[in-house]
Amino acid sequence: MWLWHGLGEYTLLMNASSGTAANAADEHLVLHERARRLLIAGDAQAAHDLLQQVVAMSPRHVPYWLSLAAALRVLGRREEEFDTLERALAIDPAHLVVLLQKATVLDLMNKPRAAAAVYGYALQTLTTGLRVSPSIEAHVRHAQKRVAENAAQLSALLAGKLETVQRDSTRTDGSRARFDRCLDRVLGRRRIYMPEPTFMLFPHLSNYEFYGREAFPWLQALEAQTESIREELLGVLNEDQAGIRPYIAFADGLPLKQWRELNHSRRWSAYFLWNQGKSEHAHLARCPRTAAALATVPQVDVPGRGPTAFFSILEARTTIPPHNGATNTRLTVHLPLIVPAGCRFRVGGETREWKVGEAWVFDDTIEHEAWNNSDAPRAILIFDIWHPELTPLERDLIRETTTTLAQYYEAEGHVPGVVF
Repeated sequence: MWLWHGLGEYTLLMNASSGTAANAADEHLVLHERARRLLIAGDAQAAHDLLQQVVAMSPRHVPYWLSLAAALRVLGRREEEFDTLERALAIDPAHLVVLLQKATVLDLMNKPRAAAAVYGYALQTLTTGLRVSPSIEAHVRHAQKRVAENAAQLSALLAGKLETVQRDSTRTDGSRARFDRCLDRVLGRRRIYMPEPTFMLFPHLSNYEFYGREAFPWLQALEAQTESIREELLGVLNEDQAGIRPYIAFADGLPLKQWRELNHSRRWSAYFLWNQGKSEHAHLARCPRTAAALATVPQVDVPGRGPTAFFSILEARTTIPPHNGATNTRLTVHLPLIVPAGCRFRVGGETREWKVGEAWVFDDTIEHEAWNNSDAPRAILIFDIWHPELTPLERDLIRETTTTLAQYYEAEGHVPGVVF
């Protein structure tokens, strides 16, 4: 595979899958290797002529088109290089290296705006957690820089125009939150994360990362109980350590993935008041004011699944890795109780810091993660509520479906790795 090293310069590297250990019987491999050596020796025209024969012999092999583009780069034939890369993209439209090289050519052709757009397309091919080779990583960083620069230019251009629209508009219905997230996506500043529940996806429900407070009129009354709830939490921490258990507790033999470090660890632990629909009577008795506060909110009530409410304790210097919840028919509430500096929480593309007594509601089926970068534990109250857009009938149907599915599989007894 051919890669460039620095803007406008190519270095020839062969992809292990492209067959550098050429068999003499494979003429196109032999010619490609000969062209590679010619280009290294500085004879770009001779390399180009051979590579035209190679792509004619094997027109569906992307690395050969990249090699031909490399020769054209050295020859300074920008339009032909661009057309060659387009031929490669016709074979594989999401090829990261081809897209990065196409963007570089556009920069060299003095088309920086189009180049930035193509750099953006290249970045969209990168999946979460994908590792790229060091030789490509530098060019990915360059692409990110160019996309950010272009977004800043467009943002400055749009800022004045949008301000004028908003100032002159007679509309006063609602905020700009949704539009601003749309604009972030258009400009490549932030991606839009979608719900990806591990169990049930209910269509046509709003899917905000963090929800506005207006849909939850009980939120302020809950926040008013912060000090009482915090006192009960401190009592638990001082007097009932035995009731605190690791939050992540997968059985041996299951694929742990991101949970390997936290499995059965008290670095992230929970003191349950309700757990999957089962009340912890002793814990509720110890925390009567917390129980009373929870009784005023629309908690999920599904046999064997909800309510769930607990004090979540995240130890110092501990990270909760990115993950997704089970279903968007519920939303999750955090009420911060003990929050040292350096504790943050990300849902999708938005990151916030917890502040004692300031609750929020979020969709936990959107990828989320948490950090405690302080030297002290962080503790919050967590509980689930019904999604407010569900009708009473829909809630009844969800209860029955969830319960029936669980009973169906539980009829055969517990089988490790099968969870509903």
